Amino acid sequence: MSLSSHIAELKKKHQSLSAAVDEAQRSPGCSDQELKQLKKEKLRLKEEITRLS
Repeated sequence: MSLSSHIAELKKKHQSLSAAVDEAQRSPGCSDQELKQLKKEKLRLKEEITRLS
Protein backbone atom coordinates (compact mmCIF):
# COMPACT_ATOMS: atom_id res chain seq x y z
CA MET A 1 0.00 0.00 0.00
CA SER A 2 1.41 3.36 -0.98
CA LEU A 3 1.61 6.22 1.46
CA SER A 4 -1.00 8.27 -0.38
CA SER A 5 -3.52 5.42 -0.39
CA HIS A 6 -2.84 4.81 3.31
CA ILE A 7 -3.52 8.48 4.07
CA ALA A 8 -6.69 8.35 1.97
CA GLU A 9 -7.87 5.32 3.95
CA LEU A 10 -7.16 7.10 7.23
CA LYS A 11 -9.12 10.13 6.02
CA LYS A 12 -12.09 7.89 5.18
CA LYS A 13 -11.96 6.36 8.66
CA HIS A 14 -11.71 9.84 10.20
CA GLN A 15 -14.77 11.00 8.24
CA SER A 16 -16.68 7.90 9.33
CA LEU A 17 -15.78 8.54 12.97
CA SER A 18 -16.84 12.16 12.59
CA ALA A 19 -20.27 11.01 11.47
CA ALA A 20 -20.42 8.52 14.35
CA VAL A 21 -19.56 11.28 16.85
CA ASP A 22 -22.27 13.53 15.41
CA GLU A 23 -24.79 10.70 15.64
CA ALA A 24 -23.75 9.80 19.18
CA GLN A 25 -24.12 13.40 20.31
CA ARG A 26 -27.71 13.42 19.04
CA SER A 27 -28.53 10.07 20.62
CA PRO A 28 -29.81 10.26 24.20
CA GLY A 29 -28.78 6.65 24.83
CA CYS A 30 -25.09 7.25 24.16
CA SER A 31 -22.89 7.23 27.23
CA ASP A 32 -20.28 9.90 27.86
CA GLN A 33 -17.62 7.19 27.95
CA GLU A 34 -18.59 5.91 24.49
CA LEU A 35 -18.54 9.45 23.08
CA LYS A 36 -15.15 10.10 24.69
CA GLN A 37 -13.72 6.94 23.08
CA LEU A 38 -15.01 7.93 19.64
CA LYS A 39 -13.50 11.40 19.96
CA LYS A 40 -10.19 9.99 21.17
CA GLU A 41 -9.96 7.63 18.19
CA LYS A 42 -10.90 10.45 15.82
CA LEU A 43 -8.14 12.64 17.25
CA ARG A 44 -5.61 9.79 17.01
CA LEU A 45 -6.43 9.37 13.32
CA LYS A 46 -6.16 13.11 12.71
CA GLU A 47 -2.74 13.20 14.36
CA GLU A 48 -1.54 10.24 12.30
CA ILE A 49 -2.78 11.86 9.07
CA THR A 50 -0.95 15.07 9.99
CA ARG A 51 2.21 13.17 10.86
CA LEU A 52 2.22 11.28 7.55
CA SER A 53 1.36 14.29 5.38
